[in-house]
Amino acid sequence: MLIGVLGASGDVGLASAQALLSLGLQDLRLGGRDAHNGARCLAQLQQQWPDARLQWVAVDFNDTPALARFARGCDVLLNCAGPAWRVADRVAQAALNADAHYVDAAGDIQLDPALWRGRSAVLGAGLQPGLTGLLPRWLALQGFTRVLGLNSYFGLRDHFTAVAADDFLQGAVGGTSEPLAAWHNGRCSRALRRRRDVLLPCFPGPVQVLPYLNREGERLARDLRLETGQWFNVMTDGHVLKALDQAHSLPRTEAVQRLCTASQLDLSGQPSFVTLLLQLDGLCDDQAYTRSLVVSGGGNAPLTGAMAAVTVVSVLEGEIRPGCHDAAYALPPAASLERLQRTQAIRALTLLDHPLAHLQHAEEGCL
Repeated sequence: MLIGVLGASGDVGLASAQALLSLGLQDLRLGGRDAHNGARCLAQLQQQWPDARLQWVAVDFNDTPALARFARGCDVLLNCAGPAWRVADRVAQAALNADAHYVDAAGDIQLDPALWRGRSAVLGAGLQPGLTGLLPRWLALQGFTRVLGLNSYFGLRDHFTAVAADDFLQGAVGGTSEPLAAWHNGRCSRALRRRRDVLLPCFPGPVQVLPYLNREGERLARDLRLETGQWFNVMTDGHVLKALDQAHSLPRTEAVQRLCTASQLDLSGQPSFVTLLLQLDGLCDDQAYTRSLVVSGGGNAPLTGAMAAVTVVSVLEGEIRPGCHDAAYALPPAASLERLQRTQAIRALTLLDHPLAHLQHAEEGCL
């Protein structure tokens, strides 16, 4: 099976290629605009997996004929190029014309399901959206007969590339996520407020929590039939938070540059991390029931790349039916989580049978 990875010399593309190889997929066609970076990535991967059958092809997603040649012969075309809003449906169209399945690590695009009846097109196969929707689905299967409420805290400290910053800002200020909104038997605008100096387990010191409700969260609330749902971005006080607050009033190019610089300043001398805290409340055989999940990883690119690779495996295994899907809702939760752990992108995963607040008390007790 030949897998085409577009944007393979970028952070996410390279991480996706590494995750695919670690999961046993050895035939990869890697593509990107920069031939020098491509040669470097190819050498790096070949050194670690000497038996893998790897090839590099120079291709730009704006070059339709080159994109068509890159997609030709691929069983699955994985798009890791960006910014996603600039790529739009160009790569998906190339996969369609090549009769290949399509996986997009971002993929906030609209596809016509009628065109994908014989193949699978899976969007949002990254960290957020993607893993942040898959993990609550997995947790809901851990003994609940009904889920009533969800609380999610998602935070990261990592460097932003220009592409990653552009995509992040598109989600933050482009209308796909509503600040301060929550779910109370439906979307409720301005239901919550930003809070400072909050102590959360597994986060370094006091943090700010920024409530939001995005499309992934709203669909999750409907699918799980939640009564209440609250999602928070967790931010350490620093330059990134200031850059985000200023982004609404700046031209996109300047906002992207400021966010990239801010992330480097915040990361200076500090380890990168991704932390997701989840708590579900509901019923188990008519008894009140709570389970929580703590997940940590080393950074955005490794987790996004691993999620994209796991989605490719699921497509090849026939676990995702033909048509257009969002990864968080199409992937089989248990099998996908096992594969994610095999890539080692997840550093730790802890399932708890009590609320997250108990974990905070335990940490304070240790101090």
